[in-house]
Amino acid sequence: MRASVISVNVASRVHEGEWTGKKGKTGIDKRQVIGPVRLANNGVEGDVIVDTKVHGGYDQAVYAYAREDADWWSQEIGSDITNGKFGENLTTQGIDVTNAFIGERWRIGEVILEVSQPRIPCRVFAGFWQRPTLIKDFTAAKRPGAYLRIMQEGSISAGDYIEIIERPTHGVSVKDLFEAKSGNRIKLRNIAAVSQLSSEWREWVEKVIASGA
Repeated sequence: MRASVISVNVASRVHEGEWTGKKGKTGIDKRQVIGPVRLANNGVEGDVIVDTKVHGGYDQAVYAYAREDADWWSQEIGSDITNGKFGENLTTQGIDVTNAFIGERWRIGEVILEVSQPRIPCRVFAGFWQRPTLIKDFTAAKRPGAYLRIMQEGSISAGDYIEIIERPTHGVSVKDLFEAKSGNRIKLRNIAAVSQLSSEWREWVEKVIASGA
């Protein structure tokens, strides 16, 4: 099966409530849109990012989650999961998002995206799912999906193929970063050598190495 985008998702509404974090509201509830969607200016047209200190920006411009992983979750929790339920902008099929390498580049339609880092679960995510154990469950599942940078702006649509046009040789994956953040420090020095790390991740890695943790 050729890798493709099966759904492009943007915020359908802004939720408010105690579970929505410091800002008191969130755009995590994303739903599929029909037709081309422009990816530009470090974001997805029509989407809503409320807390810009921890979401969005250059290194988290687009979030992708694999339909295969969503189906695994459906089996795990015994409930249907719609595209966008993880707060993802792109629901993909036929590509191993979590094991993509940091710095790997994808061409989708007119757009070129670069894999930057994993998604780290937060209490807003748990609140949206109404699942108090979700942070622990998501960490244990090791299926975080990937954030991507927009390297070439343009429009994409559901059905567009995903072509890997560049894959670094360092072998450090999104999953490796996620596991390191979750306490597995085995590959920490390999991660530190990756030139495509975001400044935030590099600062964290260097701090952990310096502390000897």
